[in-house]
Amino acid sequence: MPKMKTNRAAAKRLRVSGSGRIRRGRAGLSHMMRGKAARRLRALRKHDMVSDADHKRVKRLLPHQF
Repeated sequence: MPKMKTNRAAAKRLRVSGSGRIRRGRAGLSHMMRGKAARRLRALRKHDMVSDADHKRVKRLLPHQF
């Protein structure tokens, strides 16, 4: 049986938190900032968690993190 490989694209974008949940960045910060409110841009800087529905799929991409 060959070794399981980590999906490198996912590894660069996702991290496992201390409690075992998966942290991700938020979309919408790459361009067109002037049309967005300052309050919205501040909120986008914070990390979010991957939803429980996607948890199983992400665990398959990062086999060595759990």
